[in-house]
Amino acid sequence: MQSVAFLGQKACFPEEQKELENEARQCSLEPRSMNRRLLKRVEVQNLSKIFGATPALRGQNTEFHAGTITILGGANGAGKSTLLSILGHQLKATKGVVRMVTTDGLCLTKQEARSQIGWLSHTTNCYQQLSGRANIEILAKLHGIPAPEIERVTTRLHIGRFAERPISTLSRGQSQRIALARAIVHQPALLLLDEPWTGLDTASAKQLEAIVQEEAERGAIVVIVSHQDGLATKLNANSLLLKNGQLLK
Repeated sequence: MQSVAFLGQKACFPEEQKELENEARQCSLEPRSMNRRLLKRVEVQNLSKIFGATPALRGQNTEFHAGTITILGGANGAGKSTLLSILGHQLKATKGVVRMVTTDGLCLTKQEARSQIGWLSHTTNCYQQLSGRANIEILAKLHGIPAPEIERVTTRLHIGRFAERPISTLSRGQSQRIALARAIVHQPALLLLDEPWTGLDTASAKQLEAIVQEEAERGAIVVIVSHQDGLATKLNANSLLLKNGQLLK
C-alpha cells in the first residue's frame, strides 16, 4: 500500500496522498505577507451556474463588504452552496464574474484570491487518517504560517489533546473545530462557512458565534450558509435569501 509522509505522520490511503498533492499543486500559495493587499469587497456580477439542463444560479448580482457577516438562507437546492463554492474558487461559474476588490481599487489575481480565502464546507474535508494537528499544519504550511500561530488558533478554539488523534476517531464537534482552525489559521480576508453549526453542542455553537463575530471585527468578509432562525439578528448580520437560484434580500 502506498503512503505519504507528511509532518511526521502517514496518510494510509492512496486517495489521501492524491488529495495532499492536489491541494499543494492547486493552491500554489505564497506565504502570508504583511504587505498583502487588503480586501475591500467581493463583487458578484451576472453570476449564473448551470448543471446540465438545471440552472442553480440565474444571473445574480450582489456585493459583500469587509467587516460584515452575511447569512445565505433558502431551501435545499436553492443554490446556496453553489454560490459559496464559486466565491471560494472551488467551482467555475457558467456565466458572470466574481471580483475581489482591494482597498487600492484593484482586483486580486486568482492566486492572490486563493491565499486570502478560508473555507469550511458542509463536510469537514479533513484527512481522516491524519491527526487533527497535522490537518491544521498542512494548511498552515501552505500559507507559510509559523508554529506559534498554529498554537494561537488551537488555543483560541479550545482544541485540546484530541488534536493528537486521527480525525477518524473524533466526534463531529471535534472534527468541526479542527476544520474551523484550518479555515482561519491564515487570517483570511474572505471566510466562507457552509452549515458550520452542524453537529455542535450548545457551548461549541456559542463559541463559533463568537469566532465569527471576531473574524468580522478583524475586517474579514464572512459569508455563512445556514438554516438557523434568528442567526442574522444574533450576529448583527446581513441576510440574503436564495430561491430557485435567485437572490432575494
